[in-house]
Amino acid sequence: MSDNPEFDLFVIGGGSGGLAAAQRAADYGARAAVAELGALGGTCVNVGCVPKKLMWNAAGIAQAIADAPGYGFSVGLEGHDWGALKKRRDAYIERLNGIYAGNLDKRDVTLLRGRASFDAEGGVEVDGRSYVAKHVIIATGGRPIVPDIEGAELGITSDEFFALDARPARVLVVGSGYVAVEIGGVFRALGSEVTIAVRHDGVLRDFDPMLRETLMDQMRRDGIGIETGAVPAAVCRKDDGLELLTVDGRRFGGFDALLWAVGRLPNVAELGLERVGVRTDEFGFIPVDEWQATNVEGIHAIGDVTGRVALTPVAIAAGRRLADRLFGGMKDRRLDYDCIPTVIFSHPPIGTVGLSEPEAHALHGDALRVFEGRFTPMYHALTEHKVPAAVKLITVGDDERIVGCHVIGHGADEMLQGFAVAIRMGATKRDFDDTVAIHPTTAEELVTLRGPRS
Repeated sequence: MSDNPEFDLFVIGGGSGGLAAAQRAADYGARAAVAELGALGGTCVNVGCVPKKLMWNAAGIAQAIADAPGYGFSVGLEGHDWGALKKRRDAYIERLNGIYAGNLDKRDVTLLRGRASFDAEGGVEVDGRSYVAKHVIIATGGRPIVPDIEGAELGITSDEFFALDARPARVLVVGSGYVAVEIGGVFRALGSEVTIAVRHDGVLRDFDPMLRETLMDQMRRDGIGIETGAVPAAVCRKDDGLELLTVDGRRFGGFDALLWAVGRLPNVAELGLERVGVRTDEFGFIPVDEWQATNVEGIHAIGDVTGRVALTPVAIAAGRRLADRLFGGMKDRRLDYDCIPTVIFSHPPIGTVGLSEPEAHALHGDALRVFEGRFTPMYHALTEHKVPAAVKLITVGDDERIVGCHVIGHGADEMLQGFAVAIRMGATKRDFDDTVAIHPTTAEELVTLRGPRS
């Protein structure tokens, strides 16, 4: 690796997006460096997507064991060793950290272990040494929010969730988004009593109503309590556990753990952005244009730090496209933030791409046609634990171009990717209807929908 302090690209942050940008730039022959103080891979690899999916897998196995008698198996769930799962999960993550470091080394990308910030001359300083680069990418990601209320420190965040050595028996999750429903579902499936407290009327408020309503119904059937209108005011420790006091005077107590899942803020506090004039919004996020450029020439930002679609694949795609444009000669290369698919690893899982029904109605009015189906997947034909599934297609215009596709149910996480490709290519309802169904599957429901809904 080169010790030259001058680089073509300097990336601040060794998360998924920053690493993708640096490696793609290096593939084009650029001299690239990455500065990272913590573990390589950022939130996703260390305290996000990857360990979360492993915990979700464990929860799925617990449910499969419970379902097994319906298929003639005489089995029983004799307990779960949380500590053993954590040990194997952590070892897997450590191997991934090493793989990331090896990938940088193979491409001759300089890895600087330390805290990076801008200096007064416009360079980047890492532990007292200054570096100069033609282009700088800020990819420092975000961190969980802990509310500024009395006793908030008694709770944990998703970061500390992955550090738990044992499963708490009684858990209160405060929040309504991805993190709340995913971690709450894992706790419940592995045996904890779970309550979710939300500020408004339910979970996943930014998603299609069909998805959120179906999920909340199933969460309640699975024994998860959902307390609505619960705005946190304070947390205290009582003899029987932690207690949350809400603004309207309600008290929810008797918990062994309280997990804050109330959003994330960008990691910008120690970057010295004011020294180079990079603007931030009222929450600290760094606004960028369609080319991932900040207001300062030569300084770019990608991923969660920008406040735009906080998903790991989005950060990776933005970083690679930016490198394509800066070093690969693709002058028009950029990420299109429309029609981005995503999955929520809830119980059951959710897959969604495009516009929700309220969003589509606001944009297109009466030009909408909505096709919807609800059913019980065949997997549950023989199980006592019945989990519903639902699918929805939202179309626009006489040609019924699909602008939204939403699925909740067994297999939704795996089936959505292919449908997302079709919808991005402009598929119509007729295209779906003309596709031969794969039977018997949940996915076939999306190509056999009748309607539209009246």
